[in-house]
Amino acid sequence: MDDVGVYVHVPFCERVCPYCDFAVVAARTLSPRDEADYVAALLRELASRRDAFADRRLATIYLGGGTPSLLRPESVAEILAAVREAFPGEPEEVTLEVNPSTVERERLPHFRAAGVDRVSLGIQSFDDTTLRRLGRAHRAEEGRRTWAACRDAGFARLSLDLIVAAPGQDLAGVERDLGAALEAAPDHLSVYELTLEPGTPFGVAASQGRLATAEEEAAVAMLERVEARLVDAGFERYEISSYARPGAESRHNRRYWQRRPVLGLGMGAVSSDPPRPGRPHGSRRQNPRALGDYLELAAGRTEAAVESLTPEAARGEAVFLALRTRKGLDAAAFAREFGDPPRHFFPAAIDELGALGLLAEAEDGSLSLTARGRMLSDSVFERFV
Repeated sequence: MDDVGVYVHVPFCERVCPYCDFAVVAARTLSPRDEADYVAALLRELASRRDAFADRRLATIYLGGGTPSLLRPESVAEILAAVREAFPGEPEEVTLEVNPSTVERERLPHFRAAGVDRVSLGIQSFDDTTLRRLGRAHRAEEGRRTWAACRDAGFARLSLDLIVAAPGQDLAGVERDLGAALEAAPDHLSVYELTLEPGTPFGVAASQGRLATAEEEAAVAMLERVEARLVDAGFERYEISSYARPGAESRHNRRYWQRRPVLGLGMGAVSSDPPRPGRPHGSRRQNPRALGDYLELAAGRTEAAVESLTPEAARGEAVFLALRTRKGLDAAAFAREFGDPPRHFFPAAIDELGALGLLAEAEDGSLSLTARGRMLSDSVFERFV
């Protein structure tokens, strides 16, 4: 039986970080009424969308945001129960994103009782100065306490998020964060280079010369040091931003890189619908990024934006998503879907990127990023999309 992953987006945040470009809503306190209305909207959307993924086994559930751990455990339990009832099978992974805070620490045992078996903790840094510069609401000690609370609550699968190339951060600061992260002993780490998205406070400040950020050479040195230390500690860089101990890879996130179906629920959520007659490469469904508009959609009064993937768009996505992973793009699998191997469609890009030392092509035509290509991956990906 084919399977499906379910992503549930909870947009509420105590504070919106100045670098964040996600679909979020500032809510220092989430009222019971607003929470109940949003959960009801999620359940209505699930009921209206489940048929698009009919006859599929439930593989994974991921509650992201935003800050989904701002929801009461009772709400999380209600959402998980509805998803489980919508699809057969027991999910192999149920992840909840958590931010460090006293309220969320107290809820952790109840989240586990609700059915969450994996926590992704957004620590970002173990340095108070870096956290302040990033506009984070918590401080390092709160992050450590929340991490310990995750352990005490019995979560065996734990992931940490770190940001590198933050304003004012240097290589020594990255080294200290890595040391603290390894001391915490997660089985998974997501390490992101700070991205300055247009329209965010950081993006605007940078465009006006008011934000000092790391030069490209310094950022590359930081990312190289991250990889060296984590690999030496027994982690595998199985995707550009993701490191895991053997067997601890994020099963839900892997679905995106493998272009497998995902039902996205909630404000701003994106679904990857499976192929069907007339849409041989599937389709992408984008929910509104404004809360009021999403509630209208969930009530059935508006429609989501749906894009049927053309062969050209699907080929480009197949290449760059696979190249994000350590395994890279399998030429035979690509040819089975699109009729010919990657070189048939992208000969110039493959030759040029290979000459620059960014892309490796195997004898069978399979593609993978080189070590340098991983550091300059955006330059590689733009050649295929």
